[in-house]
Amino acid sequence: MMVVLLGFTWGGTFLVTEIALEGITPFWLAAGRIAFASILMYAIWQARGGALFAEPPTQKTKLVMWIMGALSSAIPFMLLAWGQQYVTGGFAGVSMAAIALMVLPLAHFFVPGERLTWRKSLGFSIGFCGVVILMGAKAFESTGASLETAGRLACLIAAMCYGVNSIMMRRLPAVDTIGLSTVLLIMSAAIVIPIALIVEGFPPMPPTKTMIVIALLGLIPTAAANFLRTLVIRSAGPVFMSITNYQVPVWSVVLGALLLGEPLPASLIMAMVLILAGVGLSQYGAFHKLFKR
Repeated sequence: MMVVLLGFTWGGTFLVTEIALEGITPFWLAAGRIAFASILMYAIWQARGGALFAEPPTQKTKLVMWIMGALSSAIPFMLLAWGQQYVTGGFAGVSMAAIALMVLPLAHFFVPGERLTWRKSLGFSIGFCGVVILMGAKAFESTGASLETAGRLACLIAAMCYGVNSIMMRRLPAVDTIGLSTVLLIMSAAIVIPIALIVEGFPPMPPTKTMIVIALLGLIPTAAANFLRTLVIRSAGPVFMSITNYQVPVWSVVLGALLLGEPLPASLIMAMVLILAGVGLSQYGAFHKLFKR
């Protein structure tokens, strides 16, 4: 249920991001939502006692967490906010779906118990085909923007950041989930705010509508979703978590139709069948254990 909720939440994020970009620059949008989420999560974390690791972390663990702070939010948020100015929404959706295919080989080598099998490989490939069918030709249409190639590369690098971060998070020692989510957000804010100042200068005061959108982005798809993502990765593993990214474009299309009146593609049903079949095949063992309880 947490994975379904994450897919729904992130599926609507692309729509909300486009609205926010009308009133604020990309890097300050990333900084605003991360800073808002950091403050909120810090208050919750401290109210619960402010615990983090069961034992004092080593210098290596601290360094790993700084890298995770950059990869979990700071870098991908900036890249996606900037890249969405030059690419189609369909391409951004396919890029996020590619996370699952990136995580699969990484987990095989770096996460115990996440061995690469023919069932997982076939399932993830079928699911990815479903995503591509759902997005259709529009995913690869040219926007005509001069920086479109750079924008596409930015989306793919953002997806790679999420994949690598999932692997690193799974390998951490015993840690409080809310504490980990909070610390990573604070680290992300410490990285992205100076970069936004250097690249875009001091931001003008955005309109009220944009401020409300930034607050919503910080509250739901950043703070709440970060906590859920951390919980799923720490408990079920990065490969199971990666199936969220096959849901994102489905929810994006459905929400676009419901909220913006966009037409539903005829390929939606076929795409959903392939995505669900791929997820079921790749995660057969996990689902079998879940429903056997």
